[in-house]
Amino acid sequence: MSLLALDGPAVDGHLYTRLTGLAQRAPGWLDGLVTAWSDYGLALFAVLMLAAWWRARAAADPARTATALAAPLVVVLAFLADTGVKSLFREQRPCQTLHAVTLEACPPLGDWSFPSNHAAIAAAAAAALWVTDRRLAAIAVPAALLMAFSRVWVGAHYPHDVVIGLAVGAAIAWLLTRAARRATPLVQRLGSSPLRPLVAPR
Repeated sequence: MSLLALDGPAVDGHLYTRLTGLAQRAPGWLDGLVTAWSDYGLALFAVLMLAAWWRARAAADPARTATALAAPLVVVLAFLADTGVKSLFREQRPCQTLHAVTLEACPPLGDWSFPSNHAAIAAAAAAALWVTDRRLAAIAVPAALLMAFSRVWVGAHYPHDVVIGLAVGAAIAWLLTRAARRATPLVQRLGSSPLRPLVAPR
């Protein structure tokens, strides 16, 4: 049995329409940049997680390597958890409910809005990187916030969708990535196995 999520227009529908209205009046180059980020920006987090693994491996730091290797799995688990929340709280997209003109084509009925998967994935990657590599996290954290904002700007989500998406992704990733440090002894053992190149330089 599904639950009624939230009455989106009553929560922050006015803010949503103000932001999508601004998007309609914004210069085309700005809308193009935000739309491109909204569509393809998640690739940056994959690159940052790869860089985190490479830096941890080069430093021969088993604890950092353990969390870096866990980061992609942590992000997938955060995505699955966020999708599970969507299946409970079946909130229609704001572009369907409010019939707003948006930069992004309005998803079909049944493609639920609450919470935002994009925001959850970005926040999960940022949180995992915060535990693993603060230098890379300094890029990932503002990038995650920008991803969340872009999803409202293009019209795909209410503001509360992206706020809760950020919270779900960050909370799950923070806990799981810290727990991944318990795999440090395993990483140390791999260092003397044929899988050494995965966890340490030659």
